[in-house]
Formats: sequence, C-alpha cells, structure tokens
Amino acid sequence: MLRLVNLDLSYDQPPVHAVNGVSLTLQTGQILALLGESGSGKSSLLRAVAGLEPATGEVSLGGRDLAGVPVHLRNIGMVFQDGQLFPHRSVEGNIAYGLEVQKVAKAERHERVAELLELVGLPDYGGRPISTLSGGQAQRVALARSLAPRPDLILLDEPLSALDRILRTRLSTQLREILSAVGATAIYVTHDRDEAFNVADLIGVMEDGRLIQLGTADELRESPASDTVRRLIS
Repeated sequence: MLRLVNLDLSYDQPPVHAVNGVSLTLQTGQILALLGESGSGKSSLLRAVAGLEPATGEVSLGGRDLAGVPVHLRNIGMVFQDGQLFPHRSVEGNIAYGLEVQKVAKAERHERVAELLELVGLPDYGGRPISTLSGGQAQRVALARSLAPRPDLILLDEPLSALDRILRTRLSTQLREILSAVGATAIYVTHDRDEAFNVADLIGVMEDGRLIQLGTADELRESPASDTVRRLIS
C-alpha cells in the first residue's frame, strides 16, 4: 500500500509550488492515473514519491516510511517518456541491469529476463540491440526493466506520449494487462483521458499542484468536482 500525507514540493527558480498538500492511499495492486494540464504537478508528484526531489510530508510504502531513504533503496521502478534505455546494452542486458545491481545470479537473471520478455510480448528479442527497436517495443523493454527487480511500486511518466494515437491505444491496453498480471501497484501520468481510462483503476485530477478529485472513471463522469475535471474527462 502507498500512502501520501500532505506531500509538498516547491522549486526556487522560478518559485513554483509544484505539489501542494497531496494526500492519498493506493492499495496494493491498484493502478492510479494522474490527469492534468501541463504544469499541474503530475510529474513533480512522481519525482517526490521516487525521492528524486526533496519533498516534505509523508511517503510510506508497504508500511515503511521512506523519509530519508535514498532513491536506489526505495524499491520503486520508473518508466519515462523516452524509456532511457542503455544504447550500449542488448535488450536482455537492459532488462537485467537492476538484477545485476542486486547481485542476482546469472542463471536466475536469464530466467527472469526470459519470463519478462514473454510477458511484454517480445519473447525472442533478448539479443537484439536497442537501436533496432520501434518506439512501442522500446517502451515495453523499459517496462520489463522496471519490473525485473520486483518493485513495490511502478511510476510511469507519460510512457506512451511519443507514440501515435493508434499505437498508444493498443499499448495502453497491453500495459494494463501486464501490470495486472504481476499485481503491480502503479501511478501512471498521462495527458490523455482515454489512455488513463484504459490503464487505471482510479483517476486523479491535478491542478496547480493540488489533487482536486480522486475516484473511478464513472465517479468522475457522474460527479465532476470542477470545470477542470469536467473538461479533462469529457
């Protein structure tokens, strides 16, 4: 379970209150999509949860308070818009990276990579160079890499935004199936309403650093809390 209490993040240059008193609870295995306009605080919230920015307030995961815990010890996986794959490593080498850091035995790494490649629909791609992958394939490899160390939480920051709409629709459905298959708890940032509805159990809408509404897609449609919510989900 992920629990945020009064999470706050400000930047000095220029002065911005990027995350303003956000509180929420996400049960294990739930997927939350964050919707909001550019600058609403969606990505800043992810960075605060990951420990990439010095936020105040409480972040706890599985009952463990993450205050002062370094990024690499939080057991949180991240997937970014550009995937951030290592170009000098093969597909297998990218997926296995986190396992190597954990000093997992080679045979176990190989088995885990094969399992994940099957899960993301790329069973024969282990030996391929990253440069040969399409955009959609690269993002599936990035997802597999983030899942490899069995993280307690996956944070996905606009992972499909660089792809065309048809591919985004197909891959968002596949992402939902993959995350559900491994029982992942996840926060998924997107500007695309349909993508959010495809992927998530819960939708959170952000505006000016605040979480202004949190609920299921049906709840937001039936009772939007503001004109901003109504505009983003219509």
